[in-house]
Amino acid sequence: MAAVTRGSYIFVSRLLSQHLCRRSFRLQNFRSGRTLQPLTFRCSREPQVFSRRALHAASVCCGPVVQFKLSDIGEGIMEVTVKEWYVKEGDKVSQFDSICEVQSDKASVTITSRYDGVIKKLYYDVDATALVGKPLVDIETESSSEVIQEEDVVETPAMAREEHTHQEIKGHKTQATPAVRRLAMENNIKLSEVVGTGKDGRILKEDILNFLAKQTGAILPPAPVQEIQTPPPSPPSTAAPVGRPVSTTTVAKAPPPRATPVFTGKDVTEPVKGFHKAMVKTMTAALKIPHFGYCDEVDLSRLVALRTELKPIAESRGVKLSYMPFFIKAASLGLLHFPILNASVDEDCKNITYRASHNIGLAMDTNQGLLVPNVKNVQLLSVFEIAQELNRLQALGTAGQLSTAHLSGGTFTLSNIGSIGGTYAKPVILPPEVAIGALGKIQVLPRFGAGNQVVPAHIMKVSWSADHRVIDGATMCRFSNLWREYLENPASMVLDLK
Repeated sequence: MAAVTRGSYIFVSRLLSQHLCRRSFRLQNFRSGRTLQPLTFRCSREPQVFSRRALHAASVCCGPVVQFKLSDIGEGIMEVTVKEWYVKEGDKVSQFDSICEVQSDKASVTITSRYDGVIKKLYYDVDATALVGKPLVDIETESSSEVIQEEDVVETPAMAREEHTHQEIKGHKTQATPAVRRLAMENNIKLSEVVGTGKDGRILKEDILNFLAKQTGAILPPAPVQEIQTPPPSPPSTAAPVGRPVSTTTVAKAPPPRATPVFTGKDVTEPVKGFHKAMVKTMTAALKIPHFGYCDEVDLSRLVALRTELKPIAESRGVKLSYMPFFIKAASLGLLHFPILNASVDEDCKNITYRASHNIGLAMDTNQGLLVPNVKNVQLLSVFEIAQELNRLQALGTAGQLSTAHLSGGTFTLSNIGSIGGTYAKPVILPPEVAIGALGKIQVLPRFGAGNQVVPAHIMKVSWSADHRVIDGATMCRFSNLWREYLENPASMVLDLK
């Protein structure tokens, strides 16, 4: 059997270098027991370089082993997860046979074979991460089929210019030179999104730079202004008559160059870990819950006056008294009347567990991110005892010493987002809880008082979210009304305190 040896390869290379021709010829007459497909070579005035591996893959009759690489599936996706293999090692495949199914963060894609042959190696297990451009399987191709490994062919600039000027994108051809395509690839720009301003819609380098400027906000240097010169008048054959205007030459000068700002920032990628990783898991589960929202406003004028009286007394005992202990205690008193809001459901929402303890969580902004420690057994605590526990939890959160015991076991949550700013919010339920409230900032706003007199009032907005699978809107509304009544008339809480 005949094969392309090293000597024949050197001979062909020298032959191509010495003959500077423009026409194509074919290497035929390589005779063996089996007829091989002819190989076509093209030569120009520049030496052409061919890969030995490409020639070898096309002519070895025992069947070369091809590395089938995972192609770019678009949308800037660089890795996928192998969900299912349709073949195993030793299986015979044909072109367009399904090899495996991969899944990105946007869609599932079935990968098909480009060759006829036998599967020799699988590079990934199920649920493993496969990288774009890396080998997916090894295929031993049939000796009768012509195999050309594109990644092993070294192209000359002439060939690249002719073969890669057009690219099929979404049913139409995008025209761009290799330099423009390289610039787009380096900046992760899809040519299908760029409008070409060149001839026949060809995409120019300026089109890529303008598109990039729109995406990043960078300022591009001004385009050079060409001097416009009117053509000189043709010499008259006779003297111009008196009074006839004589044409003059006008020149439009380019504006002086100006400094172009340069953006030197770089993107930084880091893994999601620690509390952020736990937050990803919790919020992903929360998206499966159908949220019901309800908003109201509370007049805290009387509570503001009461806190002003009690604040010095609490400070004398070494405790900082805020509004939050009153909000938490009022919520606990309301949960006694609406225990469904202090319940939890399993993952499939087939069972409801009514919690005996009121472990009310407080969303806390810390250096480690958003944490939600909870005050245990609020139904047994006074307002002062709740304030003591809040002071302790806030000190632990500031020091980064909150443990799992502080963060687990919650049954109901309040988020005091108003301490940072904002009025209304859309709080997200923390599974397996079924309700959460977000408290806005306290504002002094005009309201009508007794005798229709306009008086200043301390108003706070509250936003509730409830799991609509187990809680209806009427229940959430009644609970909010009772909670608001306790805060607008704080003396009424004394009747229900235990």
